[in-house]
Amino acid sequence: MILVFDIGNTNMVIGVYKGKEMLTHWRIKTDEGRTSDEYGMLLRDLFTFNGLEMRQIQAVVISSVVPSLMMELEWMSHQYFSCKPLVVGPGVKTGLAIKYDNPREVGADRVVNAVAAYHKYSGPSIIVDFGTATTFCLVNEKGEYLGGAIAPGIKISTEALVAKAAKLPRVELIKPRNIIGKNTISSMQSGIIYGFVGQVEGIINRIQKEIGGNARVIATGGLAPTIAKETEAIHIIDDFLTLDGLRIIYELNRS
Repeated sequence: MILVFDIGNTNMVIGVYKGKEMLTHWRIKTDEGRTSDEYGMLLRDLFTFNGLEMRQIQAVVISSVVPSLMMELEWMSHQYFSCKPLVVGPGVKTGLAIKYDNPREVGADRVVNAVAAYHKYSGPSIIVDFGTATTFCLVNEKGEYLGGAIAPGIKISTEALVAKAAKLPRVELIKPRNIIGKNTISSMQSGIIYGFVGQVEGIINRIQKEIGGNARVIATGGLAPTIAKETEAIHIIDDFLTLDGLRIIYELNRS
C-alpha cells in the first residue's frame, strides 16, 4: 500500500492506495504549526478508524505548495512509515514535457493534475482545479504541459469581499433560487456563483480558441461540483484527480 499527500494552502487531501485501488481518503486542514509527531498521531487515529495498519505502507508520496511543512512531513514519514517520501519536484519522473518559461515555477499540484489527466483521459485536456486559487492547466495529446492561468479562488475572493465590505455577511456558497437576488444573501450568492461560472467559461473558451481545438475539460477540487453543475463548459468532475496523479507518479518512479 502507498500513502499519498496533496498539500494545499487551505487543506491537505490524503489517500491510501493498494495497487490502483483507493482504499480510503481524508481531507484535513493544512496546519503549519503541527509537528511531525502530531501528524503521525493524527494519521494513526485515521488508520485505526478505517481498520488499516500503518506498517502496511510501503511508500509515501507528497505533492505540496506549502514548503514550510515539508521538513515535518519528511520526518513523519521516516518516523512512522520507515521510508523516505517521494516529493514531487525537479528530478522526479512525470512523463510530461513542461513547456513553461521556467519549468521550476510550475506548482507541484498543477503537474500532478496534468499527469493524471494525460494518463486517465488521453487527448488534449484542460484541468480546472478549484482550490485556494482556481488554476487552469493545459496538457496536449503528446504529454506536453503547455501552461495555463491562475485566478483567485472562490473562497478567498468571498472572504476578501466580506472583510472589506462592513455590511456584507458571510454566506453559504450555494446556488441561489434566482439570478436576480431579492435580499443581500441571495444577491451575494448569485454574484459569487454565477460570477465564477462566467469566469470559468470565459477562460476555457479563450483557451479552446487559442489551441484551435476541443480539449476535454476536467474539474477537480472542493467546489468543482458547485460550479460544474451550472455550465456545459466542464465535461468531467474528477474528485480524486490529484491523488490518482500521485499514484501514477509513484509508479513512474518505482524503479
